Amino acid sequence: MLDREGYRPNVGIILLNSRNQVFWGKRLRTHSWQFPQGGIKYGESPEQAMFRELHEEVGLLPEHVQILARTRDWLRYEVPDHFIRKDARGHYKGQKQIWFLLKLMGRDSDMNLRATDHPEFDAWRWNDYWVPLDVVIEFKRGVYQLALTELARFLPKGHHHNRYLRSGMRPHGREGDRRRPADATGGSPALPPGASHGDPPDAV
Repeated sequence: MLDREGYRPNVGIILLNSRNQVFWGKRLRTHSWQFPQGGIKYGESPEQAMFRELHEEVGLLPEHVQILARTRDWLRYEVPDHFIRKDARGHYKGQKQIWFLLKLMGRDSDMNLRATDHPEFDAWRWNDYWVPLDVVIEFKRGVYQLALTELARFLPKGHHHNRYLRSGMRPHGREGDRRRPADATGGSPALPPGASHGDPPDAV
């Protein structure tokens, strides 16, 4: 489903734990890490799509989370041609997204990366809120910065606003790491030197 300008409606999810760290998922059989996201189906509201994607990708139900905020308007990014299927080029331009900020009200053990027959992630971890932009595929960095910045004012009190967005700095220590492998072949959740952290193609 594309709009008149060639953008596919989509939702993005920033999921917080009690320490205001964010869920960071490793895409299946890759070294790519990202926030949960997915397309909005015909007839769905952004909120309905968000809850569906949250369950499909992370295994959480509506009662496991609290909605803290959402972006007011669509945030758009264009996908480079070489990431788009040949048969979609010319009419598919990219994604337009509504981003939701959620707080986990359940437990880490409520996460289930195999909630469906088509898992998106094979491991996950908690990461500081200000994710370094160098771990995000280049054409999505602007949207990540806009979403994190707009939603930061809704963070529960007590969070220290350490900004790593532009500096590329990483926090010391790995005390927030968590891992939920889908199979025994899943790699370490640590980001390997020189690895690509972007998403696979966004082709329709």
